[in-house]
Amino acid sequence: MKTNDNGQENGFRWGTIFRSLGYRNYRLFFTGQSVSLIGTWMQRVAIPWLVYSMSGSPVLLGVVSFAGQVPTFLLAPVAGVLVDRWDRYRVLIATQVLAMLQAAALACLYYLGTIQVWEIVSLAAVLGVINAFDMPARQALVVDLVEKRQNLGNAIALNSSMVNSARLLGPSLAGALIASVGEGVCFVVNAISFLCVIVSLLLMKLPRTRAASRERSLLKGLRGGLAYAFGFPPVRAIILLLGVISLTGMPYMVLMPVFAKSVLGGGPYTFGLLMAASGVGALTGALWLASRKSVLGLGRLIPRAAGLFGSSLVAFSFSRSFPLSLGLIFLAGLGMMVQMASGNTIIQTLVDDDKRGRVMSLYMMAFVGTAPFGSLAAGALADAVGAPATLALGGSACVLGALVFLRRLPALRRHVRPVYVRLGIIPEVASGIQASSECMIPPER
Repeated sequence: MKTNDNGQENGFRWGTIFRSLGYRNYRLFFTGQSVSLIGTWMQRVAIPWLVYSMSGSPVLLGVVSFAGQVPTFLLAPVAGVLVDRWDRYRVLIATQVLAMLQAAALACLYYLGTIQVWEIVSLAAVLGVINAFDMPARQALVVDLVEKRQNLGNAIALNSSMVNSARLLGPSLAGALIASVGEGVCFVVNAISFLCVIVSLLLMKLPRTRAASRERSLLKGLRGGLAYAFGFPPVRAIILLLGVISLTGMPYMVLMPVFAKSVLGGGPYTFGLLMAASGVGALTGALWLASRKSVLGLGRLIPRAAGLFGSSLVAFSFSRSFPLSLGLIFLAGLGMMVQMASGNTIIQTLVDDDKRGRVMSLYMMAFVGTAPFGSLAAGALADAVGAPATLALGGSACVLGALVFLRRLPALRRHVRPVYVRLGIIPEVASGIQASSECMIPPER
């Protein structure tokens, strides 16, 4: 987790950003997901706006978000064990088909004129169950698409840039469509967009056999994954910080309709632009990370990015100027993405392949699974003390978490360095011991 002390510069390089697209399978994955995620973000914007328009209640915004994300918290550890046993590729195809059907159900209810908040909550919960299996499978599959370990960080960063390009386009399109023809068309577009990713997955050429977990008992597999992830201090620290960020900071997205409508006095366009500004910031951070050639130096970025995220949210909570709010939410999006993608890259670099699904399920549990509790609490707190005060408290908690991580960083580096040496990531040290440590190197992923 140290910076590169060998003079290898990790600055921005356009020529290195898209190198993972040289792999056919990853190129198909990237293309299909790029289209599908635009529809996903359109639906993510349409649902809270529809719920808030129907009810005017910040509490119900929190309830919908809670229903959509709590299944990940409850099911992700078990899903991770099963993903380590099953074919990740087939799991991902199945989850995409089911998510397409969920979006189609929302569209049907909307255009039949019968849609109710409880139906939205129920379908959000269904999608949450799907995502509990989809996210660890998606994260674990990436290593099968790029072939060379040194390009793993680039592929993860490109994934993040893909998500946030969609996060930029999706809310903007959704804001325009909601204002002109209503929320239903966003559900229709999302359902159709899943066809792109399903086709891209079917065109891939991947081996059908996966490295399965040796644990036959579900409970033993679950315990083994927990012991593996939380027994290694760097992985534990990254997951815990992400959980704090997700619990206290990520509810800012749930409160965006309140800021757009009640704090800044805008409408759907204001909401869409705020979400888009956050997406631009996240995309900027992802592209910068994609230009880096090494995992070295990512460790110190994690607390700095988390601190930027939290402090930007605090400042945003006090802003009543729309241009200033756009700038602050841009910085928040940038900080969030750098912190999340840096932690993801370090963990994926360190873990063994037969435990990858379980570790990534815990990572996604911290990222997505804790968010519903934060969203529910944020909705209730915003109803009591207002959205600005709620966001200021959440941002302050993120800054505190970043400071704790920063204080522990030197000790975490000491744990990571031997692993980087063994994997050949620190070449000037690894070259002298490579032969003797050959048997300790995990299988190429």
